[in-house]
Amino acid sequence: MTEDQILEKTNRINLLFDFYEPMLTDKQQTVLKLYFHDDYSLGEIAEQFKISRQAVYEHVKRAEVTLEDYESKLALLSKHERRLKLLGEAEEKLKDSPEDLAGCASDYLRRIVHME
Repeated sequence: MTEDQILEKTNRINLLFDFYEPMLTDKQQTVLKLYFHDDYSLGEIAEQFKISRQAVYEHVKRAEVTLEDYESKLALLSKHERRLKLLGEAEEKLKDSPEDLAGCASDYLRRIVHME
C-alpha cells in the first residue's frame, strides 16, 4: 500500500468513526481512537491492554469491517459526501449566474433534501 493509500484509508476510517462511533463497542471505540486518532502503534496499544499485537490487529480489523458494514447499510458518509458535492456545485452555479438565484437555489435545495 502506498503512503497516499494509507492516508486515504485512515481518513475514511476516521470519517466512518465520526458517523458510527456510538454503534461500536467500548473496546472497539477505544482501540480505534488510539490507533487512528492518536496514532498509537499496535505494540503500544497491546502494552496498554496487556494483550498481544495480533489481538490488537484483529480488534482493529474487526472494527474496520464493522464500520464498513454500517456504511454499506446506512450510507451516512456517502450521503454526507454527496450533499457536500451538491452544495459545492450550488455555490459555483451561484457565482456564475446570480440572476438565476431563485431557480438554482430551489433546485439544489430540493436535491439535497430529497437525497437518499
